[in-house]
Amino acid sequence: MKPIKAALLSTFALLAAMPLAAQSVPTPESVLGFVPGADRKLVEWPVLLDYYRTLAEASPRVSYWELGRTTNGAPFVALIISSEANMARLDEIREANAKLADPRLLSGASEREELLNAGKTIVLITSSIHSTEVGGHLSPTIIAHRLASESSPDIMSVLDNTVLLLVPSLNPDGVTIVSNWYNRTLGTPAEGFGPPELYHHYVGHDNNRDWYAFTQVETQMTIDSLHNLWHPQIVHDIHQQGSTGSRLFLPPFLDPIEPNVDPLIVQGYNTLGTYMAWELTGQGKKGIGVNSTYDAWTPARSYQHHHAGVRVLSETASARLATPIDVPFENLQGRRGYDAQVSSWNFPDPWPGGEWKLENIVDYQSSAAMALLNHAAQNRQVWLENFVAIGERAIAGWEQWPDAIVIPNPGQALPGLHAALEIMQRGMVEVHRADETFVADGREFPAGSWVIPMQQPYASFAKALLERQDYPDLRQYPGGPPRAPYDVTAHTLPLLMGFEAVEVEQLGNVPLTLNIEPDAMEYRYSGLSGSADNVVGLYQSHSPSMDEGWTRWIFEQWNIPHASLKNDDIRSGDLEGYGAIVIPDMSPRTISEGLPGSVYPEEYSGGLGDEGEARLVEYVEGGGTLVVLNGAGEWAIDKFRLPLRNVLEGLDTQDFYAPGTMFNVELATGNPLAANMPAKTAIWFQQSAAYDLTGTSGVAVVVHYPDDPDEILASGWVLHPERLAGKAAMVRVNVGRGRVIVFGFRPQYRAQSIATYPLFFNTLLGQ
Repeated sequence: MKPIKAALLSTFALLAAMPLAAQSVPTPESVLGFVPGADRKLVEWPVLLDYYRTLAEASPRVSYWELGRTTNGAPFVALIISSEANMARLDEIREANAKLADPRLLSGASEREELLNAGKTIVLITSSIHSTEVGGHLSPTIIAHRLASESSPDIMSVLDNTVLLLVPSLNPDGVTIVSNWYNRTLGTPAEGFGPPELYHHYVGHDNNRDWYAFTQVETQMTIDSLHNLWHPQIVHDIHQQGSTGSRLFLPPFLDPIEPNVDPLIVQGYNTLGTYMAWELTGQGKKGIGVNSTYDAWTPARSYQHHHAGVRVLSETASARLATPIDVPFENLQGRRGYDAQVSSWNFPDPWPGGEWKLENIVDYQSSAAMALLNHAAQNRQVWLENFVAIGERAIAGWEQWPDAIVIPNPGQALPGLHAALEIMQRGMVEVHRADETFVADGREFPAGSWVIPMQQPYASFAKALLERQDYPDLRQYPGGPPRAPYDVTAHTLPLLMGFEAVEVEQLGNVPLTLNIEPDAMEYRYSGLSGSADNVVGLYQSHSPSMDEGWTRWIFEQWNIPHASLKNDDIRSGDLEGYGAIVIPDMSPRTISEGLPGSVYPEEYSGGLGDEGEARLVEYVEGGGTLVVLNGAGEWAIDKFRLPLRNVLEGLDTQDFYAPGTMFNVELATGNPLAANMPAKTAIWFQQSAAYDLTGTSGVAVVVHYPDDPDEILASGWVLHPERLAGKAAMVRVNVGRGRVIVFGFRPQYRAQSIATYPLFFNTLLGQ
């Protein structure tokens, strides 16, 4: 895989030479047709692009840069904004910052001092990755216009001391999907509700969980063309949250902190977030909280924390898309770390309640971004000094780090290992190959093994992803219920992707060749990929399922013929041509009932209903294969009267808890559904199930948990693993002449759990 940035290194010389229009700087209203934040006003992505192009043509402070094309073919763009003097020397600024990012490139102390004195704080602001968070569609127009048109001392300081990389949407396709749906449903019961489709073609809301797996093209362009090319000291990600908590969240984040993040980064986002809260409170804005709700554990949301920069997440309260809402004070609620009705150290000035609208959202978001830029400009020297210091610490190697991480050469091509090596490459990790067999820490490693020295700038990225996670046992109070992580607790690539990684304390003198270009690999599964005789039907509800989108993406990557089955397709009963039908991870109620008819137009409302469920029963009894994933298992147990009982159903979190965890399991290797799998592996568990059998006729347990509770946890966090001991995790049940295969987990989790893909793929072969 060659990074997207390869063709972009000469772009910046061209940017400064772009012709400039003579007219005054246009306002957003002059192109959009309304003031950003106006009630019930949204526009699609092409209109926003018109504004950014017009702005760049009119202002010498702004350059418009198309990085590539989105999943659905829209332009994916960034604006570069700085003073005219800085715009004339963008290549020089970028190259100097690259040396500070990797201090091995510095010729000595004098060059270090020279670059620190002359360098600029590089700030990356990204917006609108979640397209129903519609303030993010519009706030970038305000930010860009202010920087392009104003000449106050604060603005001039920002322009002189920073280079801003502004990505007005990380998901342009979703901007159009949501805006088109909103405008179409104005004045109907559906006004203000989300669209009946994923607002990212494949992954929906999970596009914000792709910052280490790099599966989606939008992620790849952002990493290759912005993060890795410019090495920003500060990344600000603009989001929205629920309506009944704080008006704005800013860092510090809650514990836990990913243990491989440099303390200077932690102190950096602590300082910056509290400064932003201070400045906005000084402007009279209420309801601003810090150190609540969101943690900084997973690299899936925090790429820059492992690349010497800070990530500031801002979360502004939402309305109903662009429709105003009223939130009485008594309806404000507590969240993790604060109560929205009570003043506290991290939430000192509660919002009094009342009307909340898009205008407020845009105001808070743009004001927070300007406060961040003020800090970046005023503290330019400190940001750069700490930036280079983080790199110097990484190159020296942390005291608690091993000398290297070694991935033994397995002697065969493994899809998961190939994917992990591509992740390391895109994450700028230096990976070497051993020229010959060697011994380290008393173990022999074959020639061709991959060696990742820990004395390099981005060693923390490799270590965070290649080691097992030991998530702390955090409680709401001593002895009380668990304190939930914001996302998940494990991200161990060797377990997810099926290879070995070994920490080596003393590497020794091993002949190494630098090799950061993994061999090309075509992802295929025998009997399935490219087989037009075995088309898979994938249920696609109008109630959007991210699991469906991930599954569809995987099918495309592995060239597995498939077709999306909507409710009407299944109700029609014409299902005989499908080798297998898959119901992705969804709740039983969503599968059966779908979207409410009281809100959504008839063409989108309802689920499978009695008719669709009856057709699926006929399909299976007639010889078909139905595969149900994770939450859909409960639906199948009920509708097909399967002899299974989920032993975890109804348990309180104090009785069992595993919020995104990896578990060890054992496989029935003689079963054809376990073909191409080892006797033991690890699975992904999140809101998943474990089964007791209530009958044995026609039932085969394919995957089960170890009998010893101490052997169950592989990575992450679990309370009371004994609840799982000996229970089934994957079961095949014969129904009539067909079969229902129940996964009590997600074998294709976020396109990361490649180690368990064969379990999933085997079910699609009609066995």
